[in-house]
Amino acid sequence: MKMRVKNISHWFVLLLVLSVTSVQARDFPDFTKLVKANSAAVVNISTTQKVKPHAKLPKNFQIPDLPEDSPFNDFFRRFFDEEGKQQSPDTKSLGSGFIVSGDGYVITNNHVISGADEVLVRLNDRREYPAKVIGTDERTDVAVLKIEADNLPVLKIGSSSKLEVGEWVLAIGSPFGFDYSVTAGIVSAKGRSLPRENYVPFIQTDVAINPGNSGGPLFNLKGEVVGVNSQIYSRTGGFMGLSFAIPIEVAMNVADQLRDKGRVSRGWLGVLIQDVNSDLAESFGMKRPRGALVSRVLPDSPAADAGFEVGDIILRFNGEKVVRSKDLPPLVGRTPVDETAKVKVLRKGKRKQLRVTIGELPEQDDIQVAEGKPKATKQNRLGVVVADLSDKQRQKRDIAEGGVLVVTANRGAAAKAGIRKGDVITMLNNETITGTEQFNELVEDLPEGKSIPVLVHRQRSGPLFLALKIKDEE
Repeated sequence: MKMRVKNISHWFVLLLVLSVTSVQARDFPDFTKLVKANSAAVVNISTTQKVKPHAKLPKNFQIPDLPEDSPFNDFFRRFFDEEGKQQSPDTKSLGSGFIVSGDGYVITNNHVISGADEVLVRLNDRREYPAKVIGTDERTDVAVLKIEADNLPVLKIGSSSKLEVGEWVLAIGSPFGFDYSVTAGIVSAKGRSLPRENYVPFIQTDVAINPGNSGGPLFNLKGEVVGVNSQIYSRTGGFMGLSFAIPIEVAMNVADQLRDKGRVSRGWLGVLIQDVNSDLAESFGMKRPRGALVSRVLPDSPAADAGFEVGDIILRFNGEKVVRSKDLPPLVGRTPVDETAKVKVLRKGKRKQLRVTIGELPEQDDIQVAEGKPKATKQNRLGVVVADLSDKQRQKRDIAEGGVLVVTANRGAAAKAGIRKGDVITMLNNETITGTEQFNELVEDLPEGKSIPVLVHRQRSGPLFLALKIKDEE
């Protein structure tokens, strides 16, 4: 009897294991149908960039008549022609792309075809076509190509906004030239902002992406394209678990503009913004950090015309929440030019709604500032020495009026807040600085033990809000 119970328990454990295994097998996705249905519309892109020769043998130099087995014969044949001019091999590169229309329009990354003299598109069935570059957009890293072919397979376009973190996604591309490699993973995060990529809220995944995958499609389990694989984060040059894709809505919007008018126009507000940290939130009377803090309103911009002010904290744009400063540029960028947008801001502790007519983003919107030589005043309560700016210094820094130049900031509350030598302080505790005398008067009246917002204009990086606090012992 005991033996029988033991056997029954063994069978029970075995059935339980098989049941769990069966459930796990059912939960794990099967990508085979997705790959078979969509591979034909994914393409391999190869480019050639002709390199100009930059070296030549000395005049009247004669290639010596060397023995046939001499290794130098191969050297001269490989690198120099009969006239002694250097023969530089053309630069070649590989990437991926996908077909979005039956008459031959292809989407890929700008960096895949940038600088190329020849672009060749190879289909899944090994047909090859020379491609014409219809247009490129460096800001979003999107490019549109056209091949002369008809009745081509086309991928179904989905929506990245419906993606959930943790959802399965799949990529098809040509990493290191291995055509039609398939890799899968999950969505790690959404709305990622990368350095110098303010207008793309990237999709982060752990899908294995390597050189050659760039420009290829990212699929959801329905077989819809939800992104364009664009970048990886790597310390070695290979995949390290961090891949980034351009949301398909962004890519298609750019592609449509490039195809229709050959260029891309984006919405422009005309403000410089920064994140609100906990210290700044306290200094502006907020319960928690959120929004995009306006550190500068550019002259003759839509924001200036709409009445935006330095120190405004943008909380919503056209009904969309602005949780961090990085959320704002994509919202503004995809707003049509000349459309009126509603913007909710926090101004000096009170909420205010502004209406702004969106302008078109200029080609160059960077602001540069330069260093000046000041006539200094004495060190004040913040531990800084400041000076008035001359008209020439103000012009170099693109500051219309007011402000004081920080000559020294070695210790004290200002240095602890991050104020540096060379900064120009233009606002203190929500008061615009008109000169050194008024600045020092404001400093004397600052409360102790409370975070105070201070706006500085910094060389190269531009305006920046900092939070300083004067301790009781200072």
